[in-house]
Amino acid sequence: MPTAAPIIGIVRHSINVDGEGVCTLVAFHSCTLKCKYCLNPHSLSGVEKYKKFTPEALLERVKVDDLYFQATNGGITFGGGEPMLRAEFIEEFKRICPSNWRISIETALNVEQSFVQRLLDVIDHYYIDIKDINNSIYESYTSKSNQQVIENLKFLAQQNLADKITIRVPLIPGFNTADDQEKSIAFLKELGFKNFNRFTYLTDTERSD
Repeated sequence: MPTAAPIIGIVRHSINVDGEGVCTLVAFHSCTLKCKYCLNPHSLSGVEKYKKFTPEALLERVKVDDLYFQATNGGITFGGGEPMLRAEFIEEFKRICPSNWRISIETALNVEQSFVQRLLDVIDHYYIDIKDINNSIYESYTSKSNQQVIENLKFLAQQNLADKITIRVPLIPGFNTADDQEKSIAFLKELGFKNFNRFTYLTDTERSD
């Protein structure tokens, strides 16, 4: 039985943004990366920034939107931080929540493959932010190698899950170019992926304006 997990935020009524239909975004504390333009820097902050929930307590909190989830094919999207680190929690939540809730995950995929394997039968859709396939760019932006990311991408490709995966390929100001984006997508297409989301990260200055 999983212990309580630290959660930094629960955002209701996200519509076709953090998953299909009406979704509630559940953001976990803790991450394996230190991205320069991190959207949730408090995911790496101290204990004052999160509240612990058991899977049962989280279900009690989010079930108020059950009718919305069922009417729109929506559900729960787990983000962070890095939600893959809470694979046991997500697995248990899936077991106890209504079977027709859609469970999605927003992940950087830079985790041990055992976490990915554990959630294969749990996740309905993956949103994977790969930063950049070029390791020099990736490491400059995140302070970590992307070797594990590529290994996990290859593993998922072997599971024939392309229809369940959207890969987010960002333009990162000061770190990569539009040409780098296209090179990343070309590499991912060779692996068999086909759903891509091109977008541009906001810098810290742009977010504060």
